[in-house]
Amino acid sequence: MKKAVVLVSGGMDSAVVLAIAREQGFAAHALSVSYGQRHTSELEAAARVAQSLGAVAHKTVNVDLRSIGGSALTDDIEVPVDTDKDPNAAAIPVTYVPARNTVMLSIALGWAEVLGASDIFCGVNAVDYSGYPDCRPEFIEAFAKLANLATKAGVEGAGLRVQAPLIRLSKADIVREGARLGVDFAQTVSCYRADADGRACGHCDACRLRAQGFADAGVADPTRYA
Repeated sequence: MKKAVVLVSGGMDSAVVLAIAREQGFAAHALSVSYGQRHTSELEAAARVAQSLGAVAHKTVNVDLRSIGGSALTDDIEVPVDTDKDPNAAAIPVTYVPARNTVMLSIALGWAEVLGASDIFCGVNAVDYSGYPDCRPEFIEAFAKLANLATKAGVEGAGLRVQAPLIRLSKADIVREGARLGVDFAQTVSCYRADADGRACGHCDACRLRAQGFADAGVADPTRYA
């Protein structure tokens, strides 16, 4: 089987991406990053998702982004709740983690080279993306160019692809695709303020986007709330 590295955060989007990679016939090597985020329940969810969706391996790499801070997810900054702001607005919120997706994709790129994998999958989304600049198509295209310039695999002609199959889907579309692929969304954790058991707060932007996605898709929401 052809190999791929799939970034798996424990959230609903990356779970759907893993299911897509498996449907396309890839031997999926799931990669999670412990970067100093507020809670570890999403990493526990990532392990569940990787196992249930048939990843051939699951690796968690530790990177201390908390040491540089700058985000409500890695610093002593409150996560906004029950805001009047549209979570899809262009303004970049305090939950943006500086360089997170660049770091994660770089680690995935390194593992892909070691494995001899030519594909990297990630769950970035430019529609329901909370205003994060590293979730745009332009970023993915730029990183793919970098990957092929900066690696032995790229220089020697094997080539590397960065696949972001959810990039232009709405959250409702993602829910429908996951339902089609048999993803158990109850295993996933999306909340910025989840408790130790992975129960969601129901009030942060991530919770609002997730709940609206299930409502718009007409699919029962299995999210466990605190």
